[in-house]
Amino acid sequence: MKGCPLRCDWCHNPESQSSKPVVAQFRRNCIGCGKCIEACPQHGITAGEDGIVINRALCQSCGACTRVCVAEALVLRGQEMTVEQVMAEVEKDRAFYENSGGGMTLSGGEPLYQPEFALALLQAAKAAGLHTCLDTSGHAFWPVLEQMLPYVDMVLYDVKGMDPRRHQQYTGRSNRQILENLRHLTEDGVRVHVRVPVIKGYNDETGEMTELARYLRSLKNTPSVELLPYHRLGEGKYESLGIRNGHHREPPSREQVEALAALIRDLGLECQVGG
Repeated sequence: MKGCPLRCDWCHNPESQSSKPVVAQFRRNCIGCGKCIEACPQHGITAGEDGIVINRALCQSCGACTRVCVAEALVLRGQEMTVEQVMAEVEKDRAFYENSGGGMTLSGGEPLYQPEFALALLQAAKAAGLHTCLDTSGHAFWPVLEQMLPYVDMVLYDVKGMDPRRHQQYTGRSNRQILENLRHLTEDGVRVHVRVPVIKGYNDETGEMTELARYLRSLKNTPSVELLPYHRLGEGKYESLGIRNGHHREPPSREQVEALAALIRDLGLECQVGG
C-alpha cells in the first residue's frame, strides 16, 4: 500500500512513500519515439540530449505518457483499487496459501497510512478464511492500530533504532510512538515479530543492539527478532523517480550482522538474520 509518514534515509521502496501514483523513468528502454511528449497534458516532458526529460514539478502522474510508451521506458507506479479488486488478486493464490500456511500480508509504504482501507481489506480477508499479517512501522495513533488487531493473525513490526535523536534525524519522525505501540501490542497478546534493518553508521553498534534487546525483554510478551542487513537493490529506484538520494551506503558484512544477532541471543531473545 502506498503512502508512508517516515522518510528513512535507507528506504528501498521510495516509490511507496507518496500516497499518489508516480511515474518511473527507465532511460535504457527509451526508443526515442516522442509519443510521451505529445501525450503529456501538462507539457511536462521535453527532449534532451540524453533522452526525454520529465519536469517533476509539472507532472501530475496522470499516466498519459505511460499508456503510449510501448517500450516501458515510462511506468506508472501505483494504482487505485477497491477492496474487491484487491481480494480478487489475493484469491488467485489461495492454493499456495493452503499449502504453505501463508495468507495475505499488508505492507507498503505504511498500511496504517490508509487506515480505513487497510481495516476493510483485513476484514474481507478474515471473512474469506485467510491468514492475515500486518507489516508496519508502528507509526500511528494506538487506536488506529488497535482496531486492526481482531482481524490480524501476526504483526511484522519494524524497529529502526532506539536513540530518539538519531531516529528523528534519519527517519524524519520520533520513535516514541513506535515503541509505545509495540508495548501495547505485546500486552494485547498479538503474535509479534520484530524486524530491524541493520544500517552501517546508524544502528550497527553493539550498544544500540544491546539497548534494543533490553527493551524487548522488558515487554510483557517478548517478541522474536530478525535482523535485516541493508542492501543496495533499491538505489536505482531513486534515479528512475527523479529523486536525488545522496545517502547511498555500504551494506554491513554478514559476519558483523551475525555477531549482532549472537549478542541479542546472549541477552535471552530469539533472533535470526534475514537474507
